[in-house]
Amino acid sequence: MIFETSALEANDIYRLLVGGISPRPIAWISTLSKEGVANIAPYSFFNVASCNPPILWYSQVNPRHGQDKDTIRNLMDTRECVVHIVNSQLLEKMNLSCALLPPAQSEFEFAEIESEPSHSVAALSVKHAPIRYECQLREVLQLSTLPSGGTVALLDVKSIYVDDRLWDGQMIDQQQLDSVGKMGGDFYSLTTDLRKLARPVVSSTGEHKKGG
Repeated sequence: MIFETSALEANDIYRLLVGGISPRPIAWISTLSKEGVANIAPYSFFNVASCNPPILWYSQVNPRHGQDKDTIRNLMDTRECVVHIVNSQLLEKMNLSCALLPPAQSEFEFAEIESEPSHSVAALSVKHAPIRYECQLREVLQLSTLPSGGTVALLDVKSIYVDDRLWDGQMIDQQQLDSVGKMGGDFYSLTTDLRKLARPVVSSTGEHKKGG
């Protein structure tokens, strides 16, 4: 079956994109409003944009009412945030933070999320998050002002917290990370069954070196 996007409504395109591009990593982003309200919300349009310099990106899918979400508004006001990686222990709390709350109400309080001060930014950190990227806003790119359009934020990573239990001296232990991914609809994926495959080694003649 072929779908021509020019003939589809925005909601139909959304379902085809998020239902197929999965699992997606989740950025659980905390910010602080200029009034001092601690906000946190998850975004699954998220990834690494650059390693040198270290830059993350996430995209807000514009709400139907046309107003920006609290996260991007706070970022543009204070220019700081913390991007948390979600594990299965935090899944229920993260899902609660999806609730549509008024800007003056904190998701930290609503979802009873334990927090602590961050290392280099004013936004709060989730206490039990296994990995946190403390960031400063680099740039906001508005791709579309339409409902379901995208607004992309580029974030400069200032410091990185990794739980000591996950760090083997060189790498983050993928077996212990227990990160959660977003699927289509209300589904999430758990990383409980991992398969390790070494990258292929190719000779100068273009042949695959077996066992390399």
